[in-house]
Amino acid sequence: MRRLINRYILKEIAVPFCMILLVLTFVLLMGKILQLMDLMINKGIRFRDIAQLMLFLMPSFLMFTIPISLLIAILIGIGRLSGDNEITVLKMSGVSLYQLAFPVALAALAALIMTAATTLVLVPYGNWAAKNLLYDMAKQKASIGIREKVFIDDFRGLLLYAEKIPVQGDFLEGVLISDNRIIREPSTIIARKAYLVSDPDTLAITLRLEDGSIHTADAGLKNYRKMDFRFYDVRLDLPSSLSEEKQAGTKSSTEMTVTELSAKLRSRGIEQAALRELAIEFNKKLTIPLSCLVFALIALPLGIRAHRSVRARGFTIGLTIVLIFYLMRLVGEALVETGRVSPVIGMWTPNAVFAIAGIVLFMFSAREQHPGAFLRSFAPGKGPRPVSPAKVPPTTNTTTTFPVSGDNHSGVERVPDDGVSSCPSVTAPNDTVTGKRMDRSS
Repeated sequence: MRRLINRYILKEIAVPFCMILLVLTFVLLMGKILQLMDLMINKGIRFRDIAQLMLFLMPSFLMFTIPISLLIAILIGIGRLSGDNEITVLKMSGVSLYQLAFPVALAALAALIMTAATTLVLVPYGNWAAKNLLYDMAKQKASIGIREKVFIDDFRGLLLYAEKIPVQGDFLEGVLISDNRIIREPSTIIARKAYLVSDPDTLAITLRLEDGSIHTADAGLKNYRKMDFRFYDVRLDLPSSLSEEKQAGTKSSTEMTVTELSAKLRSRGIEQAALRELAIEFNKKLTIPLSCLVFALIALPLGIRAHRSVRARGFTIGLTIVLIFYLMRLVGEALVETGRVSPVIGMWTPNAVFAIAGIVLFMFSAREQHPGAFLRSFAPGKGPRPVSPAKVPPTTNTTTTFPVSGDNHSGVERVPDDGVSSCPSVTAPNDTVTGKRMDRSS
């Protein structure tokens, strides 16, 4: 019987969980999909590379959508059971809230395992693989990172601006370059057209300018020099930083595993800002999987309160909890980045607050009490008012004694007509009638 109930509750949670997980992940991917489609259509990137890039980016979204989907699924599933009075029937059958919490705990444990595997393993690998894939794509198509009417400072010592980029992306029009590679003689280059040429062997990208001029001034702004050209090549240092990281094997904080982050935190000679960033990422990889248990703990008591519109109520409460939770997380990250609080306090406070709230709500639900009624009992002037003794109406105890002989009932005292009567106690010397009320006809 208990296994049947557990499977039934797990089914009520699993179906909305899968649906919500697909919807939320797709919504988060929409912003990236539009950019990736632009790479495929306008930049000539192969569909296979786009599919691989989407696959590598998927774990970064799943680490957030799995806990959120679990929260909303529990609210909808348990809310549906409560709305159809199935929770009431189970309680009347002797099933306590602690027994109902067992399948919910199993679902939370499964979500925790999936989130932990995603956060600790798949996310670092996916970020690192996506970075390498973008590097390979940049070698093949150098114009990927350049957008029209946007100042690009990704090149070392250069600031690039292109007025127009055709749909094919083969060349740039209206090019403006600020060259600060020579500190004493900064120069400005203006060209009508420019072509990007990449060399996969040397990892170099060359910007070939056409029909332009170079304007140079010295540090004291005393000398000015202009040089017109028909063709002019500018070597871009886009792969320098990227290739150095790739050759050195260095990773950013989001590309490291927990073991790598722990070893990096113990190393010496790290700046405080970089140390705080590593500490934030280390604690984030631990707190995000545990949020599954926190969400399950707070969703169960909120879901058993019956309501007609179960799905709408579950979505509303779930999104409200998620909004508050991640706002607290963002505030904690900001405080840690500025050095005002320690990484442990800043990153673990949301989990601790919601865990305490979930435990309190669960205890009230197990006792079938409402938190509002419990709090109102402590409010001043809201307790039960004592009744004044002067306002209590007096009670009259009348004892009537009369003899009984045969069928004659003489000496019976009539009940007064003032509307106030009591149950008399009748006593007689021989035969007595006690507690009998005689009517007037007798």
